[in-house]
Amino acid sequence: MAEDLIVHSEGAVRVLTLNRPEKLNALNPAMHEALADAFTAIESDDSVRAVLLTGAGRGFCAGADLTQNMGSEMRDLGASIDKHYNPLVRRMRTLPKPVVSAVNGVAAGAGANLALAADIVIAAESANFTQAFIRIGLMPDAGGTHFLPHLVGDARARGLAMTGETITARQAAEWGLIWRCLPDEGFMDAALALAADLAAKPTQALAAIKRALNASGTNDMDAQLDLERDLQRGLGRTPDFVEGVRAFAEKRPARFTGAPASRR
Repeated sequence: MAEDLIVHSEGAVRVLTLNRPEKLNALNPAMHEALADAFTAIESDDSVRAVLLTGAGRGFCAGADLTQNMGSEMRDLGASIDKHYNPLVRRMRTLPKPVVSAVNGVAAGAGANLALAADIVIAAESANFTQAFIRIGLMPDAGGTHFLPHLVGDARARGLAMTGETITARQAAEWGLIWRCLPDEGFMDAALALAADLAAKPTQALAAIKRALNASGTNDMDAQLDLERDLQRGLGRTPDFVEGVRAFAEKRPARFTGAPASRR
């Protein structure tokens, strides 16, 4: 039986491939458990400096596997959200390492919002995004009602959520929903190159950027300025900062290690 999640490393990049292509990689409990285990391993492995999340076959992720609920009567969907979706989104957003989503095909419902939980989202030209929840009498979850208005504004967020309209990868990039739309040919090579580039950057600085951006939605300007000061103070004590300045002075590429800040 095939694994629901394929996990492998490409240098300092941990690649996670959702692997139920016959179901457009729809999320089931086994896949959720595999993702939880994968992120637990990533959190404790200093050799992993970036994460690349993608899907096998022609889809990224079609959301929850609805076929497992056929014939079910009304039930507590919140229990599944609490157990699986919310912890996954929180882990991706707070992981002190960059996460890249490479959307290679259909990204629908919770699958679309799983993609948006990454730090950087790229998509192949043939990919598309759908907030499909309304089609089955639900509302966006897995962070959808947070990500959408922050990324595309209130008007477009309401339109996407309430109509369930599908938009192309190119349109998603034009709206600012994702970072870039790339050609299908060579897409995964480009995604891996992006993740590898992030893995070579100063890890502590990337972690600080994530912390600051995550806080910016609720902080007022004074609080954000103080947070920037505190985070920058810590970065000034890292070996990567010393290396970056030295490399700049010596006119050579920096060799960042991701080592933590000095406690002095």
